[in-house]
Amino acid sequence: MSTRTFFKAGAVALIGLGVALSGNANASTANMSVSATVVATCSVSAGALAFGSYSGTAVTASADLSVTCTNDAPYTIALGAGAGTDATTSARLLTNASDSTSTLSYGLYQDSSYATTWGNTTGTDTLADTGTGAAQTISVYGKIAADQLTASTGSYADTVVVTVNY
Repeated sequence: MSTRTFFKAGAVALIGLGVALSGNANASTANMSVSATVVATCSVSAGALAFGSYSGTAVTASADLSVTCTNDAPYTIALGAGAGTDATTSARLLTNASDSTSTLSYGLYQDSSYATTWGNTTGTDTLADTGTGAAQTISVYGKIAADQLTASTGSYADTVVVTVNY
């Protein structure tokens, strides 16, 4: 290798080293803060509660609610009185579709033994739970009491509002 070639190679190497060093000499760094806040949210859907035929003996049925709430979010489920005239959460009324003066009393309960009425007074007759982030299935139990034979024949219905407070 000639002296001249050696000199060119050395000069190129020094220029490359200078470029590399000058790139690092002007660098600056900073930390970027990244954050998020998870807020509580819930959604609910309700299946139909169908009693079927009533002939004077007590009739029971159940339906499922599906509640999805943010993980660790506390919530309560309230069931309204229904649309029957003068209905309350302790005495709900199914109304005859063709004779609005004819009704059947029924109840909604939190347990399959029909002991705990389900209403809409927080801390008294609502159901409290905590979200998991996944859908949770909650059963609603219904019962039409026996011996309501003054009710007219026909189809009866009601609509109950389900509210999830969180």
